[in-house]
Amino acid sequence: MADTTPLTRSSATEGSLLIPKTIYNTLIEAVEKKLLGRDLAAIYIGPGGIPGSSVDVDLVTADSMKVFKVAEGTAIPIDTPDYTSTNIKPDKYAVRPLITKEMMEDSKFDLMAHALKHAGREIAENENELIEVVLNTAANTVSGGASITLANITRAMQYLEDSDFEPTDLVVGPEVANDLRNIDTFVEAQKHGSAEMMSNGFIGTIFGMNVHVVSGAIYTSTYAWVFDRNQAFAIVEKRPVTVDRYNDLTRDMVGAVVTQRITMKALRTSAMCIITTT
Repeated sequence: MADTTPLTRSSATEGSLLIPKTIYNTLIEAVEKKLLGRDLAAIYIGPGGIPGSSVDVDLVTADSMKVFKVAEGTAIPIDTPDYTSTNIKPDKYAVRPLITKEMMEDSKFDLMAHALKHAGREIAENENELIEVVLNTAANTVSGGASITLANITRAMQYLEDSDFEPTDLVVGPEVANDLRNIDTFVEAQKHGSAEMMSNGFIGTIFGMNVHVVSGAIYTSTYAWVFDRNQAFAIVEKRPVTVDRYNDLTRDMVGAVVTQRITMKALRTSAMCIITTT
């Protein structure tokens, strides 16, 4: 008796071999993380500002010079400001993509160009990791509960104001951002005068501070940082992102070296405050 089983798409090998497949010839990029920019640094010193391997940044000590009440005809007291100095030495960060020439010839994509593009993203993320390290050196900490409160934010601002700094920026992780979205004051338009939270998903300024939501894959998701961008930290970059391509003739491969020499360092830790939640 003849086999009457029909040939269908579910007939394993037979069905799949007869049906053409289309491979989408565009790479779907990895999601871009929310990052901070260099504009938040008090100062940026580039390669032209570092003749050697490091740079000294001089700081004036607050309240180190006084004015005296002087009686007529008496000698005027002598006083001068005090200064401190901090040395900042960049570190080297690098990655080296290496691809066989066969892969370069046979691939649907320019693999080296894509690898270099991805390396650039990774360097940007590394810069943000360095910024978090600096922010975590803050001299003050506000310990919150399960959710951040307005009192936590205003207390952090007071820490800065007690030392005569200006709270200019508020950086929050995803969990703290969620807390802010659930605070009635920021959701109800009649309390803050606009519907920005509902239309944009976030309020751009809180108590005059610019608000930045950052990636929880880089920054601590349950933390927030209040700081004075004019006094908090410095960025020193001896070598900007540099790409040097080369050929490995012994292995018939194409490679590239991506390097950067950069570091971040706190200038005044009292110009920063960490808010922690659980």
